[in-house]
Amino acid sequence: MSEAIPVTRTVDHGTAKLMPDVDRERAWLLTVDGAPQSYVDLDDPGHLEFEYARRLGFALDLVDGPGRPVDAVHLGGGALTLPRYLAATRPGSRQHVVEADRALLELVVERLPLPEGSGVTMNAADARAWLEAAPDDSADVMVADVFGGSRVPAHLTSLAYAREAERVLRPGGVYLANLADGAPFAFLRSQLATFAAVFEQLALIAEPGVLRGRRFGNAVLVASHRPFDTAGLARRAAADAFPARVEHGAALRDFTGGARPVRDAEAVASPEPPDGAFGIG
Repeated sequence: MSEAIPVTRTVDHGTAKLMPDVDRERAWLLTVDGAPQSYVDLDDPGHLEFEYARRLGFALDLVDGPGRPVDAVHLGGGALTLPRYLAATRPGSRQHVVEADRALLELVVERLPLPEGSGVTMNAADARAWLEAAPDDSADVMVADVFGGSRVPAHLTSLAYAREAERVLRPGGVYLANLADGAPFAFLRSQLATFAAVFEQLALIAEPGVLRGRRFGNAVLVASHRPFDTAGLARRAAADAFPARVEHGAALRDFTGGARPVRDAEAVASPEPPDGAFGIG
């Protein structure tokens, strides 16, 4: 863009705003209906501003060896922060982005274009419908960062959905999801139980204050069949400017408690965040 001026546009699911960062010359914040969705720095796609995005990045760095190209699926597009990150850190990767809001996708591609040869294919579609049509064993990593407003949609929380994700992933593939909850963690525990019914290995990345129930916040789920480098993940998460813990194994099973996998008929969206939980300014 020639001028760093804010852009406001009505999109399919609300009002999107792109606001320039006064501290970084070609960096932008995307909000939808006032809720922060994405932050991108066009000059430095390796810069992940949001804490949860860095935690997803830490996990992505450990998939299949650093720097190797991967086949990736991103459910939820936003401003394409993580597709840009993967294109920069794993050149040659083939990526599909699935975003239900076509007008939002068009805004982002128009105002914050991807570099030539980024290997990213855009798909304006519902995440679950797209997943159900995707071929078996076709992705090395899947990132689910889908929010309707500030809530994870109910149809992306069920056992049937988790099985579709597992089907599309290769045997060594990794599923990553950005979730949000607060005490007493009914939603988060139900998600852990759901994905534990499908994947053999689970880990959860979150700030200690969130895990102790002191505040509402993000938690990143890591699910796979093969053992994941949780020690490497824990080192990265602990060294961040906003340190986080990695729970796995017995501790994560204890946290899950008696929660049961979610069936489609009983699936609910993640809870509404309390006022100010994800606000800006």
